Amino acid sequence: MTNVVIRRLIPGNANGLVYRLMPQARLFLRLITVPIYPNHASLQSSCFASASKPTSSADVKDADFFPLNKRISHLIRTGRIEQAREAFDKMKQRNIVTWNSMINGYVKRREMAKARKLFDEMPERDVVSWNLMISGYISCRGSRYVEEGRMLFDRMPVRDCVSWNTMISGYAKNGRMVEALKLFDSMPERSVVSWNAMVTGFLQNGDVVRAIEFFERIPQRDGASLSALVSGLIQNGELDEAARIVHECGKRDEGMEDLVHAYNTLIAGYGQRGRVGEARRLFDQIPYCHEMGKEDSRRFERNIVSWNSMIMCYVKTGNIVCARELFDQMIERDTFSWNTMISGYVHMSDMEEAANLFCRMPNPDTLSWNSMILGYAQLGRLKLAHDFFERMPQKSLVSWNSMIAGCEKNEDFIGAVKLFSQMQLEGEKPDRHTLSSVLSVSTGLVDLHLGMQIHQLVTKTVVADSPINNSLITMYSRCGAIKEAQTVFDEMKLQKDVISWNAMIGGYASHGFAAEALELFNLMKTLKVRPTYITFIAVLNACAHAGLVEEGRSQFKSMISEFGIEPRIEHYASLVDIIGRHGHLEEAKDLIISMPFKPDKAVWGALLGACRVHNNVKLAKVAAEALTSLEPESSAPYVLLYNMYADAGLWDEAAAVRSLMDENKITKHSAYSRVNSSHC
Repeated sequence: MTNVVIRRLIPGNANGLVYRLMPQARLFLRLITVPIYPNHASLQSSCFASASKPTSSADVKDADFFPLNKRISHLIRTGRIEQAREAFDKMKQRNIVTWNSMINGYVKRREMAKARKLFDEMPERDVVSWNLMISGYISCRGSRYVEEGRMLFDRMPVRDCVSWNTMISGYAKNGRMVEALKLFDSMPERSVVSWNAMVTGFLQNGDVVRAIEFFERIPQRDGASLSALVSGLIQNGELDEAARIVHECGKRDEGMEDLVHAYNTLIAGYGQRGRVGEARRLFDQIPYCHEMGKEDSRRFERNIVSWNSMIMCYVKTGNIVCARELFDQMIERDTFSWNTMISGYVHMSDMEEAANLFCRMPNPDTLSWNSMILGYAQLGRLKLAHDFFERMPQKSLVSWNSMIAGCEKNEDFIGAVKLFSQMQLEGEKPDRHTLSSVLSVSTGLVDLHLGMQIHQLVTKTVVADSPINNSLITMYSRCGAIKEAQTVFDEMKLQKDVISWNAMIGGYASHGFAAEALELFNLMKTLKVRPTYITFIAVLNACAHAGLVEEGRSQFKSMISEFGIEPRIEHYASLVDIIGRHGHLEEAKDLIISMPFKPDKAVWGALLGACRVHNNVKLAKVAAEALTSLEPESSAPYVLLYNMYADAGLWDEAAAVRSLMDENKITKHSAYSRVNSSHC
C-alpha cells in the first residue's frame, strides 16, 4: 500500500522528487543549465509521504499537538530556526511529528550535528525520522556523509521505498554507481522511482549507454522517466540521441500527456546550443489548438512552456523579429513570456519597443522593472532609468545595483554615491556587485577616503573574490596609494588572475616605478601567467616613464614574436613616446608612417610632446596640424606650437598660430586643480 501511495502522490526520481517542468519563469535556465536531479528538500517532503496512516485514536491525541507543531513548521519555513527551537524546548510533551519537524529544519540548513543530536534523543522514531536523517547526510557532499547515511540505513528497523531510493541517489551523487547498482539489485520491491533513480545516477556520472539501457528496461514508465532521460542526455552533450528517443516514444504513443515536457526540454536544449532551426522544427511538430476555448481531445499539444522555450531560443540568438511573431501568436501569455520579449528588446537596445511592451504588460514584476532600468542605464539615459527606479513598487538588490552601475558607467559618480548612501539608509545590504561598482566610482573620483571606506565594508560583509580585489588594486593605484595596492595584491596569493597582474603592473607604471613594474612583469612570465595586450600597454608605459628605450623596443618586439599579440594603437603611442623622449624624433615619425592604421590623437600627441622637449619646431608643426584635424576644437596643439615658436624667437609664426586660433574661434581653457574638500 505504501508504494502505491508514493507513486500516486510523488511519482519521480530517486528520492520521490517529481520530475515536472519548473514554473515558466525558470524553465529555460533550469532545464538547460541544471539537470533535473534530486534535492534534499524534495527528499524531506517525500519522506512524509511514506509515513503510515495513524489510527483514529492517534488522530485524537495528535490534534492536541497540531497548533504547536504548525507554529514550529511555520517558523522553520520562514527561516527562524532559533525561535522554532525555543518553542520546541518549551513543549512539555511532543509527538513524532514535533521531533520530525525540528529535525527537518536542521536538515534543511545542513546542520547535521544538531539534527543527529535530536534524532538520538527521540523516545520513538518512525520511518520518516530515519529517512529525514539519511536524506540530510546524502544532501551533504562527501563520502563521510554517505557512510553516515548508510550506517543509519543498515540500522533501520523497517525500510520503505524512499529509504532505498535515497541511498541509491546518495551513491550516485558521489560517483559510486557500483554500490548504487548493488543496492538496486538487492531491493525487495522496485518502483518506477527506483528505476528513474538509476537512470538519473548513470547520467550524473556520464554513463549514457547504461542510462539508456536502464530506461529501456523500466517495466512501466511515468512522466518523470522520459523527461529525466532527455534532460540528462542534453547535459551530457547527447542532444541528437535525446531527439531520437523522444521521436521513438512519440511514435509509440507512449505517455503522450507527458511527451510535451520532453519536447520542451529538447527545444530549450537546441536553443542553448544555437541550433534554432532544429528547435523550431520540433516546436512545429507539437499540435496546436488555434481556437481559444476549443476543447481538444488530444493529450499532446503545445503548452505555454513550449511557446516560451521557442521564443527564448530566438531571443538568445538575437532573432527578435521571429521571437515577436511567436509572441504575437500566443493566445495565453504569462509573466515569463513578457519578460523574455522585454529583455530581448533591451538586449537589442530597442528601448522604445521594450517600453511599449512594458506598458502593455498586465502585471510587471521586479524582473520587468529591472530590465527597463538596466536598458536605459546601458544607453546612458539615466533620467529615464531613475524614473523607472523611483516608480518601482518594490526594489530589489538587482535594482539598486543596476542604477549604481549605470551611474558609474556613465561617469555620474556623485549620483552613484548618493544612490549607495540611500541604499544603506533603506536597509538594503550591498553584495559583491554593489561594492565593485562603488569601488570603480572611488577610482573615477580619485577619492581615497571613499575607497578605504568601501574596503572596510568589503572586509566586513563579503569574502573578497578576484574581481573585488582587482577593483581594490586599481582604486588604490589610481589614488596614489601604491603600497596599499601592493598589500591587496600580495594577499590574493593563488587568487590572482591576469587582471590582477595587469592592475598592479599598471599601477607601478603610472606612478613612475618602472623597475618594480618590469620586475613584476618578469615574475608574471616566470609563473607562466600569459600576458595580454593590456599588460604590454602598462609595460611600455613603464619604459616610457623611465626612459628605457632599448627595453621598450625589446618588449614591443617580444609582444609580437613571443606572445603573438598584434600591436594596437595604444602600443604604438607608447613606443612613439619612448623613442621620441629619447630624441629619436625621425624614427618616431617613421614609426607613425609605418603603422597599419591611422594614428590617433594619442600617437600625434606623444610626438608633439617629444618635439616640445627636444625643440624640433619643424616636426612639431606636422604633429600639431595632424592633431588639429583630429580635434578641431582643442586648443592644446595651438598653444603648444605657439609656445615653441615664441621660445625659438619665431614671432611671425607665433602670431600666425594666434590668428589661426581666432579664425577658427578656438579659445584657451583656463587650467584648474581639483581639491577634495572632504579631506581638508
